[in-house]
Formats: sequence, structure tokens, C-alpha cells
Amino acid sequence: MTASTLLRDNLDDKSKSEADRRSQVLPAGGQDPDRFDWQEVWYPVFYIEDLDKTKPAKFTLLERDLVIWWDRHTNSWKAFDDRCPHRLVPLSEGRIAEDGLLECPYHGWAFKGDGNCDRIPQQPEGGLAHTSKRACVKSLPTAERQGLLFIYAGKPENAPQVKIPIIEPLESEKWTLFGTFRDLPYDAITLLENVLDASHLPFTHHKSVGNRANAAPMVLEVLESDKHGFTGTWEEGPRRGKLGRQDTTFIAPSLMWHDLTSKQFGRTITAVYATPTRKGECRLFARFPFQFNSAIPRFFIGITPRWYSHIGQNGILEDDQIFLHYQERYLAQTLAQPEIDGNYAKAFYLATAADTYVSELRKWVNRYEADPFVDQRLVAPLAKEVLLDRYHSHTSKCASCSQALRNVRKIKTISLAIAAIAWTATPLLSYIFAPANLTLILLGSSTAAIAISVWLICNNLERKFIYGQETPLRNL
Repeated sequence: MTASTLLRDNLDDKSKSEADRRSQVLPAGGQDPDRFDWQEVWYPVFYIEDLDKTKPAKFTLLERDLVIWWDRHTNSWKAFDDRCPHRLVPLSEGRIAEDGLLECPYHGWAFKGDGNCDRIPQQPEGGLAHTSKRACVKSLPTAERQGLLFIYAGKPENAPQVKIPIIEPLESEKWTLFGTFRDLPYDAITLLENVLDASHLPFTHHKSVGNRANAAPMVLEVLESDKHGFTGTWEEGPRRGKLGRQDTTFIAPSLMWHDLTSKQFGRTITAVYATPTRKGECRLFARFPFQFNSAIPRFFIGITPRWYSHIGQNGILEDDQIFLHYQERYLAQTLAQPEIDGNYAKAFYLATAADTYVSELRKWVNRYEADPFVDQRLVAPLAKEVLLDRYHSHTSKCASCSQALRNVRKIKTISLAIAAIAWTATPLLSYIFAPANLTLILLGSSTAAIAISVWLICNNLERKFIYGQETPLRNL
């Protein structure tokens, strides 16, 4: 056997072993059967349509600050640690330079899509400092699925073998789909606990998406449960059995959905991703796929602006946002008591079968040591005004809502200018063109009144993009 043949065979064996490694499926959460590792997971961080290819975006994943940017050389989204290796300033405050590289705002160091430094402007010609490993930025794996950008938080070499958590029914059938996102002031586990708990809907969301009259005993059953989640069913289903059975799936650690098929409306799914950002904070991605029996709902959903549906969905989230923020702190205080000693079953009084999914989620956390921020403390509770802030938690990060807000503000300015001109010009014109001044006065007054009405409508709409409703609908 010649040396070249031996070398070729070794390369072939190496390629095969690499292919075998990549084809091996690894479970999300790591391979320890008794512990779920939140790092070894794919997480959604943005809807693709909310990302701007011309500028970097910032996101915090499991307390790790990241910068997300579009690499036009590879036609893909990149995620880096949000700190320049030079002086540790955030790269998210920089820009995408003319050559398509990510440029630091402080001294202009520029980085390619693989994290390698391309140039150091302060370096003399012929210098090699930019080739050092110390000049590189750490990169995280990214992927696009179902309209979302996912980032892998763990070891990059594991990413190709770990399944991306998607809503499986969306892959095989045609759906009418809408959704929203928001940065929430409580943990991902608290969010999952809340959305798994269907029994709160008639009370918390009374007059928004619920009705107290529909409250009734619930018999929830867990069908399968392991380290990677659980499935369950509610045989009777919502609205006292009028809509049919509802099935629930929890894919650890951050995805769940309720699946309901009714004769009246067709099939509906309520899906939620809970992406952990830091202790006491997470980003929610809510998705609502529908298969309607009638074409009319599809038509109206199709013509509804995304920003308009987001306003309504923000209101629904605020139905329970404030008390969940405080509940989380009361729970932490209770678990710290000596007689409770961290036992959720003692801290919560889960008295009925309606609490089955909540109980199963907490058992999963305990059984697999699945608290992503164990031993960390919550910060002091936020004021109600901060909890109802919509601008920073949603609007500023949403392409649809931020553009709508800019348009609303422009219309406000124009309508105010028209009203001022109409009020100022009407007396002058009526004097010049007397005696036909009555017609001019009516015309000018009507124009001013319409412009002021438009201003008031836009002013009310502007507030909805910035701040939530202090008194929830259930209490009105």
C-alpha cells in the first residue's frame, strides 16, 4: 500500500467518523439521565421578520449577552458574545460595516462570521495581532425554523445532533398562523407553569379571552412523562365540554402547546416558547395556528395588521403579568422557610386535578435538577408602572409595532398642523371673502374638528404601544 493510498484511506475513515458523529442524535438537556442541562438546548430568540439585516441586535440568553447580526457573505444570521476582545465593549452598539463585517464601536476592530478578527485599524501594516486567538469573538450556532431564529446555548459541537424544538403539527399541515412575543418580568418556569394551567383562564382573562361562567371542575391526566417533557389530555375540554378534548404537550425545557379540535371552530393550537434570559426574566413567543371550518375567520386574520393583533395580545399578557411577578417572589420566600425546605408540594396547595400539569412540571424540575438559575436570588419587585411598560418589552423590538408607532406619531404631527392652520386661517378667510364667511367658517371648523379627532385617536393608539392598561378587563 502506497503512502498516498494510506493517507486517502485515513482521510476517508476520518470523514466517515465525522459523518457518523453528526448523524448521532443527542438528547436536549445533555446525556445525564438524572439531570437536565439548560445549556444544551436550542432556544428561539427572535422572529425572523423582526430582525434588521442592516444593524446588529442584542439578546440575553441564560445571562449571556449576545449580539445577533446578518452575515451577507454566508447569507446567515450569526450570534456572538456581545463583547469585543479588545476592551470588552458591547459589539451590539457597533455597526455592520460597508464590507459586511461586524465592526466594534470603540476602535473599529472588525469580525467575520466565524468570529475571527479581520482587521485592527490601529495595527501597523504587516502586523499579525488580528490573527491571534485572543482577537477572536466566540460564536454560537444558529438556525432558522418555522419563522424563528434559534440559538444553541451549549457546546457548539453538539448543536448539529440536538433536535430543534419545533411545533410538530405545523410541519405537516396547512395553518392560518399569527403570534406575538414579549419580554416578561418573571422566570421561564413561571411562564410555563402559567400557560400549562388552563384553569386560570375563566378568571384571570375574564372579558378578554375567558369568561367566569365557564369555570368548572377539570380532570387533567398525564399520559407520558420523562426527562424530555410530558404529554397530557383533558377529556372534557374547555367551556364545560362544548369544544371537545384538549391535548397538551410539554417539550423540555421551554416549549408547550395545547391542541384542541372542535366541531364548531376547527382545530386550534396555543403554543408558547419560554426562552430564559436571566433570573426573573424570560422572553415569550406565543404562536396561534388555526385550521378553521369557515373561510371567514381566515379572511379577517389575514387582513388584520400584525401590530394591531399585538396590541390586543399585550393586553392579554398583562392580565396576569403583575401578580405573577409578585407570586414568584412570594414563592421564593415560602420555599426558604425551614418547615418548607424547598418543597414545592408544601409551598403550593395543589388541591384538585386541575393542578395536575402544574404539579407535573414542578416534579420535572425537581426530578431532573432543572432549575436554570439555582441558588440565585430575585431582584426587588418592580413598580406597577414598570411592569406595564410595553415599549421596551415589546414595541421597540417588534418591526411591525415600531413602524406603526412611527407612522402614528407622523399622523399626529400632521393632524395637529392641519388643525392649527384651519383655526388660524378660517377667521382671516371669512373676513376677506365676506359675506360668504359662514360657509368658510363651517368648512374651516369642520377641518379643524376632524384633524383634532384624528390627533386624539392617534394619541390613544400611541399610548397603547407604550403602556398597558392599569385596570384589567376582569376588574372593570
